[in-house]
Amino acid sequence: MRAVFILLMKFIVSLAAFYIGLDLFFDASVADIASFSAAAALLTYVLGDMIAIPRLGRSQALVIDFTLVYLSVWIFGSILLDDYGQIGWGSILSAGVFTLAEAVLHRFAFRDPEAGMNGTKTRTINPKLAYSTEMAEEPAGKDK
Repeated sequence: MRAVFILLMKFIVSLAAFYIGLDLFFDASVADIASFSAAAALLTYVLGDMIAIPRLGRSQALVIDFTLVYLSVWIFGSILLDDYGQIGWGSILSAGVFTLAEAVLHRFAFRDPEAGMNGTKTRTINPKLAYSTEMAEEPAGKDK
């Protein structure tokens, strides 16, 4: 039930973000906005919330969400939309609004930044990139 709520909230947030970024300033159709919203909600949920938040944390997941939304509008917008100005500015505006809304959504949906969707902590990457070393003596070789 929590996953459905998060997906629904992501879809609503992405509808608002793409309306502001693509339709308010430029002329995009409702079908374009709905398709971008569905794709962005699903992509950021799977890659951002299911994979990045449990392993990397909320702030890195926001960077991933921004990048995914920006690139998806940039790549698919070049196919669906005609004007390069609309694609460029629309992708920046949409990704910015989406990321700001995602920060609020991550704040309320994930109370524990280390926990994943089911509440268990599964951090596998050390965020400080501190490497540990193993010290051992070399075995004595045979003299020839």
